[in-house]
Amino acid sequence: MNKDQARGGAGGHASPSRDIVYADYQSAKPVDPRVVEAMLPFMTERFGNPSSLHGVGDEATAALDDARVRVARFVGAQPDEIVFTSGATEANNLALIGYCRRNRRKGDHVLISEAEHISILNIAKVLEKEGFRVTRVPLDLYGRVSPQKLRARIVDETILVSLGWASNEIGTVQPIEEIAAMLDGTGVALHTDAVAAAGLLPIDVGTVPIGLMTLSSNDIYGPRGLGALYVRKGVQVAPVLVGGGQERGLRSGSEDLAAIVGMAAAADIMVAEMPAEVARIKAIRDRLVERVLAEIPDSHLNGHPEQRLPNNAHFRFDGVEGEAMVLSLRDAGIAVATGSACSSKTLEPSHTLISCGLLHEEAHGSLEFTFGRFSREDDVERIMAALPPVIERLRALSPLYRAKA
Repeated sequence: MNKDQARGGAGGHASPSRDIVYADYQSAKPVDPRVVEAMLPFMTERFGNPSSLHGVGDEATAALDDARVRVARFVGAQPDEIVFTSGATEANNLALIGYCRRNRRKGDHVLISEAEHISILNIAKVLEKEGFRVTRVPLDLYGRVSPQKLRARIVDETILVSLGWASNEIGTVQPIEEIAAMLDGTGVALHTDAVAAAGLLPIDVGTVPIGLMTLSSNDIYGPRGLGALYVRKGVQVAPVLVGGGQERGLRSGSEDLAAIVGMAAAADIMVAEMPAEVARIKAIRDRLVERVLAEIPDSHLNGHPEQRLPNNAHFRFDGVEGEAMVLSLRDAGIAVATGSACSSKTLEPSHTLISCGLLHEEAHGSLEFTFGRFSREDDVERIMAALPPVIERLRALSPLYRAKA
């Protein structure tokens, strides 16, 4: 594979195959070939355990420490503020359950939004079973949380606010900086799940007073099965997974050194290339939005028109069902989604879209396109060659759309 192919430029496409237009980067990203290259020695020659006391273990410890520095630099953190986990879901568990258990003497009230990732919503249910009170803050029609509405729900017993930096589904970016500044000095900690935003938006915890932040390796083109939790100095968290005391006792279990080195390599690439990469991806996304809204009648853009992730185009089409569109486009060699992959096995409409005020039938008629590092400019042409005929055919079969017409 040549350098241009590895970077997804005009000369080639690293993954997936060019037989498929892959527009579902929010659910899974390929591992960058340069990341794989960085990981390989730690699977064979440099396989030591950082907990071992011999020379091979010392070498592993040095690699672990170096990787922690590089991941921290990616988000403006200090190395000892990064805790490696098995993924974003575990990081979210450590952030919410660990913080609430450790700080219960201060209060028992937690705030989240109605449109959090399914992992946060299910963690909230666990907290409620443990006796914590969880308030779910509503969204506006664009999927944003009002800082004023959030502030109005804070009570004396509130200890934690958890709010995703951006929606992994509709792409809307939350006013995290404003909310962090509002909470600073109040004694209420702010956790943000930044998985959808990291690598697409600039994040610097050195300037934004966030207490806890979740990251995912694969969402920055690193290996799956690895994540990290940023824990600001002074923020106290109880371990959720106990054992041998790795990761300063906050996350026991032998570190997956190869994966951690891979996440560090992915972070380095993001630090060097994110501005140019984001500009290129955004141009592809903008072209798709413009063409869909201009060429397909009764199509609408979900989420905020401007305060949104640069790779995300989330549409709804009147009179058409989302799963039928996904399956029809799959037959045409185009991979897209109806919403979050983590909740796609349920037939329920998107809780995010319902929170934005859409009717169930409107929410069911949605389609999510997300682009990434290996997307190409001609992907839009291939999508637009397939999508309008699919919509037209499905609407011809839809009694709801015929009734509307």
